[in-house]
Amino acid sequence: MRKVEICGVDTSGLPKLTQKENEALILRVKAGDKRAREQFIVGNMRLVLSLVKRFRVKHLGLDDVFQAGCVGLIKAIDNFDVSVGVKFSTYAVPMIMGEIKRYLRDGNSLRVSRSIRDTAYKVLKAREEIERRDEEATIENIAREMHVAASEVVYALDAISDPVSLYEPVYNKGGDTLLLMDQLCDDKCSDERWTEHVALGEAFSKLGEREKKILYLRYYEGKTQTEISGEVGISQAQVSRLEKTALQNLKFSIS
Repeated sequence: MRKVEICGVDTSGLPKLTQKENEALILRVKAGDKRAREQFIVGNMRLVLSLVKRFRVKHLGLDDVFQAGCVGLIKAIDNFDVSVGVKFSTYAVPMIMGEIKRYLRDGNSLRVSRSIRDTAYKVLKAREEIERRDEEATIENIAREMHVAASEVVYALDAISDPVSLYEPVYNKGGDTLLLMDQLCDDKCSDERWTEHVALGEAFSKLGEREKKILYLRYYEGKTQTEISGEVGISQAQVSRLEKTALQNLKFSIS
């Protein structure tokens, strides 16, 4: 957000128009003066920039968000009615904000409902208000400010956060880059688990066909010993005994 040049525009050099200059220019714009229109757009880009800063879009290009805001600014200029008697900025702010929100909503790879996004924007506004009072904008404080549950605040913020690439660097020193994926592990696919799986497969192959079927029906299909006894054609007591023996043999084989 401290970027100076956005979309080829040096924001540090943007002109500052007074209220009287704005009022005089907009009259010329509405009269069809193209040069005044260009001057008016550039002169109000600071308004766009101030609104863009309200959105902490970490993973989205600031240039694109600024462009969306400028589209809103141009729409505001085209639709502004000077006879209404309100300041242009008063009319333009909601138009610019709406265009930025629309870009953020439509540009997200995951589709999130409008209501959740509206809640998220209210969270951002509440956080800004809390920080303006020099208070700590914790989840609990934001929830208290909005009169909602803390879980709702967390859910809304998660909904508008963008996915992080597994190849995003998290540490870099001396040319040795550590990626996010290097910090992830899968306990289910570890070497130890793979070895155990192979050993279990070998031990299972040593069982008799009836013991294999009983274990399959019991632990894969989730059937009771009574159900298995009817399917295999032996008593429930025999099923219980064969199951117990088979499990002991498996445990002995892989230990």
